[in-house]
Amino acid sequence: MPFETDSFDTLPSRLGRRDFLKLAGLGLLGAALPVFGLRNAPVPTGFQGRVAFERTALYAKPSFSSKRLAGLWRDEGFPIDAVVVGDDKPDYNRLWYHVPRRGYVHSGGVQPVQVRLNKPQSIPDGGALAEVTVPYTDGYGEPARIRAPRYRLYYATTHWVVRLVQGQDGEMWYQIEDDKWKNFFYYAPARHLRLVQPADVAPLSPEVPLSEKLLRVNLTRQIVTAYEGGRAVFAARAATGMGYYSTPVGRFSTYHKRPYRHMAAGNRAAPEFDLPGVPWVCYITESGISFHGTYWHNDFGKPRSHGCINLSPTAALWVYRWTTPVVPFGEQYAYKKRYGTPVEVHR
Repeated sequence: MPFETDSFDTLPSRLGRRDFLKLAGLGLLGAALPVFGLRNAPVPTGFQGRVAFERTALYAKPSFSSKRLAGLWRDEGFPIDAVVVGDDKPDYNRLWYHVPRRGYVHSGGVQPVQVRLNKPQSIPDGGALAEVTVPYTDGYGEPARIRAPRYRLYYATTHWVVRLVQGQDGEMWYQIEDDKWKNFFYYAPARHLRLVQPADVAPLSPEVPLSEKLLRVNLTRQIVTAYEGGRAVFAARAATGMGYYSTPVGRFSTYHKRPYRHMAAGNRAAPEFDLPGVPWVCYITESGISFHGTYWHNDFGKPRSHGCINLSPTAALWVYRWTTPVVPFGEQYAYKKRYGTPVEVHR
């Protein structure tokens, strides 16, 4: 399963012992901590954090009321060796990360990441989908680090790669085609991206009829739940629209899907944004409301978007694979008006 340790939000409505152990094995134990009354849990080797907010801070204890030890700035990275349940504030997200020998940082402003380097691969005609597997990499206007980068590409983001090229220094680069701006390309080191494989995006529960699948979005609880034949099979914390940009209530369907999207002004990901590589997008309205993965925060359980339903990349991929229509492997989108998995958004 891709992105094994990049979120702690996925939690079925009922957890048996096997489900609990499965979550623990996937690095998702943090979601279960409050449920099972545990106070902390170790995390997989190689687990790291990247500051996703402009700034956050380290504290002596997993509490905002404890002594503030040091500031952390955007894109700063650090190892994490445990997930801890803090005090009652904020009540919607009590998870903290322990940074060895430095203190505790609240999970909301930290993207969980890993470093996984990849062997460069040839690209088929028409291009291929790739995901970033390092905390971040930079996209340049040419296959060299000689000018300022055009974009910073973050862990778990997805991009459309059209060519493998060799730089003058011998390093291999992927040419990425931007989907927001016409004829706009940038290059990123090939070892920092992994080509997505068919198994990564294979449909989930394809044998279940469309009429028996349902996604419910609870705006009050900020939870997305998937049902098959009336039985809950998946749930994840979300961050929906805030204030004037509240996510609309009603019945919809996932009629338009894309495995990646560059969201900028005019889209509905966040109040102020220019976000390349937003992963696993499932649109439910023509105005751009969608389920999608999120890398600019890890603070689920509270409204904070421009109308979209923010999910962790792991949860967004699950929704993408489970819903209809299916985007054929090697294609960039699927659009079937009035045909898609039913969605109910309610308060």
